[in-house]
Amino acid sequence: MSNDQYYGGQQYDPYANGTGNTNANGQPNQGQQSPDVTQTWEGQTWDTTYQPAVSYEQVRADRAQAQQAAQQGYQPQPQQPQQPYEPYASNQASYESYGTPAAYYTEPQPQPQPQPQPQQEQAHAQAHGHAQAAPAPAYAQAPAPVEPEPVPAPAGEAGGPAWSSPTTSGNTRITDAQRARAEGRSPVIEPGIQPAALTAVLGLLIAAGAALGTYGLLLPLVLLQGLTAAGWFRLNGMWPARQGIALAFAGGLAADAALLATGREHAAAAILGTLGVWVLLCLVLQLRSHAEPDERMYGLMATVASAALTVVATGLLGAEPDAVVVGGIAVAAVVVARALPLPGPVSLLAALLASAGAGIAAGGLTDLGTSGALLGLGAGVCALIGLRVASYDYPSRFVHMTAGVALPLTAAAPAVYLLGRALV
Repeated sequence: MSNDQYYGGQQYDPYANGTGNTNANGQPNQGQQSPDVTQTWEGQTWDTTYQPAVSYEQVRADRAQAQQAAQQGYQPQPQQPQQPYEPYASNQASYESYGTPAAYYTEPQPQPQPQPQPQQEQAHAQAHGHAQAAPAPAYAQAPAPVEPEPVPAPAGEAGGPAWSSPTTSGNTRITDAQRARAEGRSPVIEPGIQPAALTAVLGLLIAAGAALGTYGLLLPLVLLQGLTAAGWFRLNGMWPARQGIALAFAGGLAADAALLATGREHAAAAILGTLGVWVLLCLVLQLRSHAEPDERMYGLMATVASAALTVVATGLLGAEPDAVVVGGIAVAAVVVARALPLPGPVSLLAALLASAGAGIAAGGLTDLGTSGALLGLGAGVCALIGLRVASYDYPSRFVHMTAGVALPLTAAAPAVYLLGRALV
């Protein structure tokens, strides 16, 4: 409802009690105005917050300060305390013409006059409180878009080595062995002195167990078969291959049990029979696999080879005890001599001489005599072949500690069995 509504031919005076802007005769009251009375606008409005009266010059000054702060990156500026406004000084004369009020006010709030606020809060309150009296300040210009940093070129384009992008379509990254072949480097890494020391310890345990008897040899032999089964799969890059390792290791245990059941006289039949059964079992299990044909063939070859090596290691259990003693000592000597920091041909010759010398020394402790040199030399050559296989295709440390330890002794088992049968 507006203040321009008339009642009985006279304009309605909300301050007819003598405290308003007019007296009883309708003339403007020049006296003092009560500080508790404010002019109100009774129409519908959407903003009921406290609206202090300000002048147009103050609005322009606040707007200029807000624009300056926006251009300076919204950094707060120090501000002097705000001067109190003159209450209702410029609005008394506006009602003399009974026109529309120049500014609209709400009823006074019971709280005291608010304290001066920082510049950003004052600009925000004035922009919302005087939306009808003055337009909102202009928005600051948007910052210029930041240019993205240049992406560095891959290391392969710069001349250095780089991996290819990973895919799922079979185009795998280049392996270390392929990179070594492309660069002309050898993919063969010798196991080193630590695996050689472990091989020597295991060879001496096998020699000592053979001297004690058949069941004394069984414990180090089972350890050798377990290392062979696990090391061969890891050497072929198949890990974890729990089923294949368990199948190959079970083949070795089955061959041991068959040899113990039939006796040393039928060792060849027990070993070959177990090997044939395990090859057939590996073939049946791979045929039931749901993998790709290439993967199934690769898994079949790895499983058959691991099982064959594990079963062949049983030949140490079927060989003559004296031959096993000589062979174990000769293998221990050859791997240690090969691990010495010597040039390639010199290291190979020193290893062969060490195996022959160890065979002669061990043959003097047994009934073989000087013929132990031949047996030691044969076991040493087979051990060097197994060591070379364990060093191929950039083997990892795990391969060195499994296949690098077991393959020299496993490869020497057929030579120990055959030469022991021939010489003893």
